[in-house]
Formats: sequence, structure tokens, C-alpha cells
Amino acid sequence: MGPAESIEDDRVTAAIRGGATRRELLSLLALTGAGLLLPKGAALAADAPKRGGRIRVAGYSSSTADTLDPAKASLSTDYVRCNMFYNGLFAFDAEMTPLPALAESVSDDDATVWTVKLRKGVVFHDGKALEPADVVFSLNRHKDPAVGSKAAALAKQIKDVKAGGPGEVVITLESPNADLPSILATQHFLIVQDGTTDFSKGNGTGPYKCKEFSPGVRSIGVRNDNYWKPGLPYLDEVEYFTIADESARVNALLAGDVQVISEVNARSTKLITSTPGFELFVSKNGDFTDLIVQLDAPVTGSEDFAMAMKLLQDREQLLKSVFRGYGVIGNDQPIPPFDRFYNADLPQRAFDPDKAKFHLKKAGLENATVQLFTSPAPSYGPEFALLMQQSAKKAGLTIDVQRVPADGYWSSYWLKKPLVIGNINPRPTPDVMFSLFYKSDAAWNESHWHDPKFDQLLLAARRETDFAKRKRMYGDMQAMIHDSAGVGIPAFKSSIDAHVSALKGLKSIPTGELGGWTFAEYVWLDA
Repeated sequence: MGPAESIEDDRVTAAIRGGATRRELLSLLALTGAGLLLPKGAALAADAPKRGGRIRVAGYSSSTADTLDPAKASLSTDYVRCNMFYNGLFAFDAEMTPLPALAESVSDDDATVWTVKLRKGVVFHDGKALEPADVVFSLNRHKDPAVGSKAAALAKQIKDVKAGGPGEVVITLESPNADLPSILATQHFLIVQDGTTDFSKGNGTGPYKCKEFSPGVRSIGVRNDNYWKPGLPYLDEVEYFTIADESARVNALLAGDVQVISEVNARSTKLITSTPGFELFVSKNGDFTDLIVQLDAPVTGSEDFAMAMKLLQDREQLLKSVFRGYGVIGNDQPIPPFDRFYNADLPQRAFDPDKAKFHLKKAGLENATVQLFTSPAPSYGPEFALLMQQSAKKAGLTIDVQRVPADGYWSSYWLKKPLVIGNINPRPTPDVMFSLFYKSDAAWNESHWHDPKFDQLLLAARRETDFAKRKRMYGDMQAMIHDSAGVGIPAFKSSIDAHVSALKGLKSIPTGELGGWTFAEYVWLDA
């Protein structure tokens, strides 16, 4: 076998391991001519997903606030369940391109008036056909303050939604936004049935029907035999629940109690890969664990204190000793280096205890003691907090780390405490990330940062259709966050999940772990 053949063989093997479909594999084989180089049985395994079987899946965070209302979803646990029971108008592929899902096609007039033609033959779990009224109801809910939608800030740009011709929905925006399909592909914009008030049944158009849902306990989905995607899903049933402790989660996998787990700590990877019958699933994405300083809090609420905390992040040490190389360095703004809008000209902030000491003195907190809240709920939260504690000593600051239980962390501590560790899932575009977490009125404005110029620039960038100009605008916004928001982002983590080797078909979608929370639709058991 020559070098070229070896490379081609590797491409095909990687495609198989990545869960390539039959069509994708045949296309690749045709391009490479490598079909005869495959190990016997490998192509057969990729070609023939098997139908049937049941899996148990353990996530890492839940609470009694767990919900099947897509508008209110706020945890990865919610996202996984909602993707089992609902679909959106659009869905992301591995390159973060928003592809039509319940939308069959879309057209626009100057990126302001969008006409969406709905896919025919789609029915909800209760047998009702998908109609324009369902989409109108679903989108308008986000604008109703009584709903409490987590995407309300994004939905403000929607001026009007109405039924058009047969099977058509017309969406009019307040101002042009070429990113509308990407916005509608995000988790909160999944489509529910017109008039729904009881979301406990999960009555959507998704690949599974809700058999059981107990908030904070578990959910069970059974295959939707009327699913509009032919042949999908493969599994008969998926049980999803949470094991908050990471070690217990790994042990449950290795003991055979569950078949898939999310959020594997890097320190557990060697144990898993050295155990026959188990594999890692590693994906590069924009997930980050952040250090949040609320800028309007008593005592610690100042830009100088926030800057000191950013300077005390030993990013290299965090990436090496905590993430064990599964990630990339961050620069206190939320757009990762592999994003096309990343501002590479922004000076990299370094670990600098002396400069941090200067800012602590300006904040009147020299030699002070502050509480930092953390939990296993944000991945690597306790490790990050302890590293901050050690770093702070070099600037004369004492950090009293308050480790609290994972259960209820997001509802009782995150966004509530003045100094806290958080964890943000990736978002598909800078506009979505900035609108949800940094705009002055964003529901998840973690540090309570307000900058009218930032808000104005965000709106202006939506209207800008010239890519280079838009990139400069997003770059300027990254610089504003880097300089003055109360959020430290030391690194972006790779997503690490693990599963039994018999589970096939996992795909990387950079919106989050477990294939962008959509794994249940396309995985299958080779057993």
C-alpha cells in the first residue's frame, strides 16, 4: 500500500468512525477508489445501521426546573430532550450551515421579509398535521413576556409572523438580518403545536414520542414510527437522566448501567480508552467555562476587580493541567479561534499577578477575602476555582471557594451570586452569542454589563451584508467585551463524551456535546 492509498484509507476509516451515512460513504469511496482497501466488515458496519434496541444516557445537570418547553430550555438536559421530541424550521449540519428541516425552502426580500414554505406530510405525535398556525404560534410565544422565553432578546427583531399562502409562513423583521435561518436553527425556536399550554407531553414532530417525563428525574422517549425522515430514528427507546458526579457517571458507563455519557472530565479519558468496549467521542466546539464578576454587586462590583480576576487566570496551566490539552486558549471574549469572525488582532491577555495587584488596589480590595461559588455543574468548575485560588495568592487576594451541589446550581447560584463560575454552550453565530449574553437587556447577561455602543453596533452588524465590514464590527465588539465586560474566559473546551463501542453513528455538530444534543435521532446499536 502506497502513501496515497494509506491517506485515502484513513479518510474512509475516519468517515466510518464518524458515523457516515451509506450515501456519504459511497460518495467517498467513489472519490478515493479506496473501497478495496477497507478492512473486511468495516464498510458493512457503516452501511447497515440496525433498527431496534434501547439505550440509557446520563447527562450531567438537571433540576426540578427541567422543561419540555423549548422557549424555556436552559440546560443541555433540556436541549437533549427537546431535540428528541421537536424539530425546528432549520437544523445545523457539521459545518454549522442551517439546513431546512420543517422548512422545505426559504426565500427573502432584502433579508427583511422571509417566506418559509413548510415541509408537507409532517404530523405531530398526536396525529395533527403541521400547519402555518403552529409556526406562527411558536415564534410569537418568544415575544410574550408572560412566557419567559430565553430567546426573547433574539425574538425582538421579529416584527411580524403570519400565515402566507398554503403551507407558507411570512416573517418580517424590524431590520435586515441575513442570519435569520441560523437563529431559527437554535434550540429555543423548535416548533410546538398551536395553542399548547401543557408542555409536559412533549407533543412535537420529533423522532421520539414522550413516554415519560419527570423533571429532575428522567425522561423516556419511544420511537416515532410516523417520523417524517424516512428510516429514522433507529432505536426503539431512549432513557435520559442525570448523574451529576462525573466519576459516578464514568463508573456507570464502565459498569454497563448506561450506554452513553456526556461531559467526561479529561482526567477520566485514559481510564475509558484503556477499557475494552468503550470509546471517547471528542468534538471541537465553542464551549467555555467562565469566571463571572457581576459589575453592579456590592464590594466586588467594579471593572477594576473584574480586570484583576481576568489577569489572575493562568490559562496555560488550566489548559495543560485541568483540560489536559482538550481545548484551546481563550481571550476573555466568547468567539473561539476557529470561528470565521474571530478577532485574531486582539492582544492575548496573559497571566499577570503584578498587574492584577494594581487593579485590586484601585478597587479597594488589596489583601481582601472574597467568596467564589462553584460546583461540578459547570464542567471543570471546582478545578478552575481552585486554580484561581492559588493564582490569587500571588496578588495578595484570598479566594474563599464555596463548592455547592450540582443540583439546583443554575437556578440558585448562577446569575445570583456576585462572583461565580459559569459554563456557556456554543452558539452558532456572534449575533446569537452577543444577543443572549452581552446585550444590555439579554436574559443571560451574566456580569450585568451594559454598553449602549455595543448594543447599537450589534444592531448595525445585523444589517451589514458585506462580510469584511461585518467581521470588523464583530471584531470591535469582541474587543469591547475583552476590555470591559465582567467575564473571564480562559479557554475553550473540547467536548468529550463516551459510549459503548456498540453504539454507532455519532456525529459532531459544534453547537454542543452529544452531536449538538441531537444524537438520539441517528445513533444505532451494533448488537
